[in-house]
Amino acid sequence: MKNFRLNKWVKILLVVCSIGLIAVLFVPMWRIELSAPQYPEGLVLKIYPHKLGGNVDIINGLNHYIGMKTLHTKDFIEFTILPFIIGFFAALSLVVMVLNRKNWLIFLLTLFVIFGVVAMLDFYRWEYNYGHDLNPEAAIQIPGMAYQPPLIGYKQLLNFGAYSVPDTGGIIFICVGCLLVIAIIIQVISLRKNKANRIPSKTGSGMLAIFVLMFLTSCTTGPQPIKIGTDSCSYCKMTISDNRFGAELITGKGRMYKFDDIHCLVSFYKSVLSNKESVQNIYFVNFEAPHNFILASKAYLLKSDEFRTPMAGNIAAFEKKEAAGKLKGTTLDPNVLFK
Repeated sequence: MKNFRLNKWVKILLVVCSIGLIAVLFVPMWRIELSAPQYPEGLVLKIYPHKLGGNVDIINGLNHYIGMKTLHTKDFIEFTILPFIIGFFAALSLVVMVLNRKNWLIFLLTLFVIFGVVAMLDFYRWEYNYGHDLNPEAAIQIPGMAYQPPLIGYKQLLNFGAYSVPDTGGIIFICVGCLLVIAIIIQVISLRKNKANRIPSKTGSGMLAIFVLMFLTSCTTGPQPIKIGTDSCSYCKMTISDNRFGAELITGKGRMYKFDDIHCLVSFYKSVLSNKESVQNIYFVNFEAPHNFILASKAYLLKSDEFRTPMAGNIAAFEKKEAAGKLKGTTLDPNVLFK
């Protein structure tokens, strides 16, 4: 029976999971951010385990015009039962530690994953009904138009850009799931080597180091490919049809803005973006194939009437100075554009 007992590092992870889940009860789990030219600061809907928060009243006022239902905490049974479910998992983590058996650890992870899947399906169901069940007598009606927010990621809804991402509680919840997976890996390695009393420290610390490295790596935000004919410019709202002149701006929070013209990016930066210091990175699309992304600080810009860019900015970016020098035009300093 000794081989079925939990490694000491696994027990520590279970305590960490329990503490993390208790913390989830007090912070927002998810957030839906809305951005539009008339709201440069953006609007946000925060979803806590027990309530809705953020700019709920303003969002309800806007949604009234397009026939969407107003949002009220009391209308969702999930806010009544979700705190108890999260508390149950926090308590179960400690119970598994006390029971000190591998099978209970597997049971905890399985139950946790099932709950996560069911929760996301329920969230999708709510978003679908919220975006499709519209008042037929609404002031603004667009035939065939639905306003379902994205489950996760970005989606354009009329002139609003909607971002749906985990908030603090959601990130903690995901990390708890990762820690439970790591706990099982540690336990399996410990059992296979049958040296649970001699090597748990090295094994556990090594696996935790790997997890931290993976987590930090996964949090690194880089540019995403521009989908021709699908993505819209965040400034002029035109569908992007030529990515040779495209650009992207990423904020410190990971919010991404795509543009069909460097001129649009500069205009957005100067007139719409309220906090210039929040910019994490700016990327230009390389004019030359394979049209990869270039950091703005490392790009060579050339302005020429021969380019005929979507919004008449007539600026193209090049990865190599020699490539830009082959064409006629005026060279520009990327840093000067944003002053």
